[in-house]
Amino acid sequence: MNASFAIMISVIMRDVRLGWSQGGTGTMSLSFFFIAVTLFPFGVGPEPQVLTRIAPGVIWVVALLACLLSLDRLYQADYEDGSLDDLALSPAGLLPVVIAKILAHWISTSLPLVLLSPLLGLLMNLPAEGYVQLVLSLAIGTLALSFIGSIGAALTVAMRRGGVLLSLLVLPLYIPSLIFGVTGIDAAIMGLDVLPHTALLSAITLVAVVLGPIASASAIRLALE
Repeated sequence: MNASFAIMISVIMRDVRLGWSQGGTGTMSLSFFFIAVTLFPFGVGPEPQVLTRIAPGVIWVVALLACLLSLDRLYQADYEDGSLDDLALSPAGLLPVVIAKILAHWISTSLPLVLLSPLLGLLMNLPAEGYVQLVLSLAIGTLALSFIGSIGAALTVAMRRGGVLLSLLVLPLYIPSLIFGVTGIDAAIMGLDVLPHTALLSAITLVAVVLGPIASASAIRLALE
């Protein structure tokens, strides 16, 4: 158990470091998130009412796309250089390694988006009542995006240029998280109860956390055979 935990920690630290290295997925996702959201006030106009209405949806959709942008490299680099075979044969086994890589993906790509979201909410004229729910929904929801996206990344790991197929596989599964994430923020802005939306979003994330690594590990084993 201790050896497995140590391997998981080393995989997380390595992937986070690579994610924030020059040209890494963390830098790319954060840059895309910031640039894409800041373009909306220029595209739709600076009217505060318009920005307030679209702010939750814009921030959530761009965060979703930023997460999707980095998924194709989740296992691809390790598969190409043979590291994935070594990790699969490690004492920890493949499942803990998959969990570690998913967590590293969330830490390096999605967590910075969550931390940056209040600043972009200010830019999009998001009402003060929505900030807490914005951060909370993104923190919970992006975790589901990483675990769900891992399944698509594992299924396409052996395919060259599988990014388009990965998007087609994953995007329909992202819709429930998107819906409950945005509606929760809207409820907070209108002074309504946010608990049902947060509970449903948390339930989706819990299912993704349980099933995502198992399905991903199975898909990777098939690719390595």
